[in-house]
Amino acid sequence: MALKQNEQELLDSVQSGLSIGGTWQASASGATFDVQDPATGEVIKSIADATVEDAVRALDAAVAAQESWGATSTRERSNILRRAFDLLMERKEEFALLMSIEMGKPIAEARGEVGYGGEFLRWFSEEAVRVRGDYRQNPEGTGNMVVSHLPVGPCYFITPWNFPLAMATRKIAPALAAGCTVVIKPAQLTPLTTIFFAQLLEDAGVPAGVVNVVQTSKSSAQSSALLSDTRLRKLSFTGSTPVGVKLLEAAAQNVLRTSMELGGNAPFIVFEDADLDLAVEGALLAKFRNIGQACTAANRIIVHESVADEFARRVGERVAQMSVGRGADEGNEIGALIDDKAVANSVRLVADAVETGAEVVTGGEAIDGVGNFFQPTVIDRLSPQAAIMREEIFGPVLGIIRFQTEDEAVEIANNTEYGLISYVFTENIHRGHRMIERLESGMMGLNAGVASNAAAPFGGVKQSGLGREGGFEGIHEFLSTKYTLLPR
Repeated sequence: MALKQNEQELLDSVQSGLSIGGTWQASASGATFDVQDPATGEVIKSIADATVEDAVRALDAAVAAQESWGATSTRERSNILRRAFDLLMERKEEFALLMSIEMGKPIAEARGEVGYGGEFLRWFSEEAVRVRGDYRQNPEGTGNMVVSHLPVGPCYFITPWNFPLAMATRKIAPALAAGCTVVIKPAQLTPLTTIFFAQLLEDAGVPAGVVNVVQTSKSSAQSSALLSDTRLRKLSFTGSTPVGVKLLEAAAQNVLRTSMELGGNAPFIVFEDADLDLAVEGALLAKFRNIGQACTAANRIIVHESVADEFARRVGERVAQMSVGRGADEGNEIGALIDDKAVANSVRLVADAVETGAEVVTGGEAIDGVGNFFQPTVIDRLSPQAAIMREEIFGPVLGIIRFQTEDEAVEIANNTEYGLISYVFTENIHRGHRMIERLESGMMGLNAGVASNAAAPFGGVKQSGLGREGGFEGIHEFLSTKYTLLPR
């Protein structure tokens, strides 16, 4: 399937090199790797494949730029981030199309990601000038205490493939606002959006060496080299918990500041008094956003037995009508999964659910032909033993398990090592408040299927991670606190 002319022109405008110290350059080895469209399997661009030497040179550039960038006024940093936001809004269609081509998500959702990702630029452009310190007398009256917040220093970011723009802006924006320089490694499957964003940052006036991009097919070797370098002061990673644990072990050797946004196994509880219309809409958003490939995706739909039949019927009817096709083509609601492994995983999880007693309401199979497509699926009457109850799905599969009492629903919801986000649908405000206190998650949507917002602290508890991205809290992940005593 040939690319459309506007698609090819867009891809041609994306740099194919590494961004190191303000220049775009080939890998030291001359090696490249291919980026594919998951909807067609076709190679859409070949780009430089960074070596460990390249990554170290990128850190050299970030270290060299750190002092001057950290000394840049907060107003100037703010202005640059605001210009980046304005440019992103002007180029919204280009970024949305690029994400759809390289990642597979529906174009309408890609436009939504541009809006969401852009808000981190706008939010942290405003936060850059609002970092507060403190000045007060000590209790003994012998001096005054000054508390200030200073840039942590050079940062290393590892971003995932599922939200190529938002995961980059969510990390880069607060780092730049705080006065930190950056080396970023985008996912091998979807590096083009990050590269294109780095080009936009250049246009917005980010100085050379402040943001460096080193995409690679050798992630482990690159990360090991940078994490062992004592000049690096911060690691931020979004991805799976097993990989995050290994990175934390490596980061501990130099006692790095870390932010970890890891796996999720989100419960979505529908109580007997829920507004079912609202709950169905919320479930469709929480489950099928980004084709189910999100750490915030509703993984376990926990429905009271008195309304489960009706809920399953309504959801099944809606899902059966979803259009499936290439994300870059207008009108499709379910795009291609990221690769054939993702399709195989969905096949495995559905088969396991059926073997343990579940019923397929609609869908349930891979779609034959070109591309990595899986039918949008609803499964009812999940068993507690089903693998879906323990594992992230990362596909368009909605599974329903039934409960009888509030305590049972909470027990099912909390029976996981993860704790990123939970969703609750109830018309009882007292029950809603109880769920805020009882559910073990860093975030919660109460009668809402989408909770993420740049102005809110994003992050989890338990094995879903450490630290927060976004909100007032987000910039402090990139600042160190310094206390100074001024004797009287």
